[in-house]
This record gives sequence, structure tokens and C-alpha cells, in this order.
Amino acid sequence: MKKHYELKVAGLTRNLPIIQVADNLAIASFVLLGDAEMTTVAASEIAKRLPENIDFLVTAEAKGIPLLQELARIKGFKSYIVARKSVKSYMESPLEASVFSITTQKEQTLYLDGHDVELIKDKKVAIIDDVISTGESLQALVNLVEKAGAKVVVKAAILAEGDAAKREDIVFLEELPLFLL
Repeated sequence: MKKHYELKVAGLTRNLPIIQVADNLAIASFVLLGDAEMTTVAASEIAKRLPENIDFLVTAEAKGIPLLQELARIKGFKSYIVARKSVKSYMESPLEASVFSITTQKEQTLYLDGHDVELIKDKKVAIIDDVISTGESLQALVNLVEKAGAKVVVKAAILAEGDAAKREDIVFLEELPLFLL
């Protein structure tokens, strides 16, 4: 098996290490955190594909945060919302949704602070992530945002991994293959 996968996104090339995550499965490990160049270029390309009628940008912590920051800057948003993976002491009346995550290999719960719930109620939201794979984490975020009373108008990511690339309900820049062993 190859040790690296060459990924090309918006004119940039990255050599991603191939990591075995299960007995019969390996992935090309894409980590956006710390890659300022990829964050800036990918955000610019995603921004072109988002509808104009968005009120808020939402992501789950943590790898989507730099992408959301740059998208907010490009699109002129003064703020954005991050669903947390644990309840923080500053949260008031947090709203929650759970999912089984392929990345963490366990059930994961996402939380929105009550203040954020009020901000997005009756608003149009774009859900943004770095990679969409099984779609479980994405669906948990959709459930959480809808539970808060917001409408999801677009779901976008830099990469769609495996079968996610066949989905017609997401916007993404490039496909990322899975490696069956």
C-alpha cells in the first residue's frame, strides 16, 4: 500500500499520510489545523459556492474553526457559531445532539450555548466542515441547528471522503478516497 496520497485542492498540493483506522480501512489524513495557506485558499473557493442568503455560519469544534474564521472574514460576517464537544462552564441552557463518529470511534455529543441558540433561531444557516465522510457528524450538526429552530440552507466542506462524494446535498471542493485493505 502507498504511504502517501497526493491531494490537489484549488491549485494547492498536499501529500497526505495514509493511516490505517480499522482492520480493513485506511484514510488519507487531512489536517487543516495549522495549514494557513490551505485554509485561506479553500475558504475563498467555498465562499464562491455559498448562497447569498445566509445569516450564520456554523461548524463543530475543532478542525473546521479556522475555515469558518476565514469564511466569515471573506463573506463579511461579524461572528460565527461553533458547536462544542463538551459543555463549558460559561454555557447557559445548552442544547445537545449526539452522533457516533468514525473519527473518534465513539458516541459524540455536540452542544450549542443557549445564547447561540437564540441567535440562530429562525435564521438561515450554512454548516461548514473540513471533511465530510460518513456524514454522521454532519447530521448531528444539522439536527442540533434545526433543534435550535434554524434552517440549514447549505452544507459545505473542503473534502468529501469516500461515498460522501456521491452525495448531491453537499458542496465540496475535492474528493478524498478511502483505502480498503
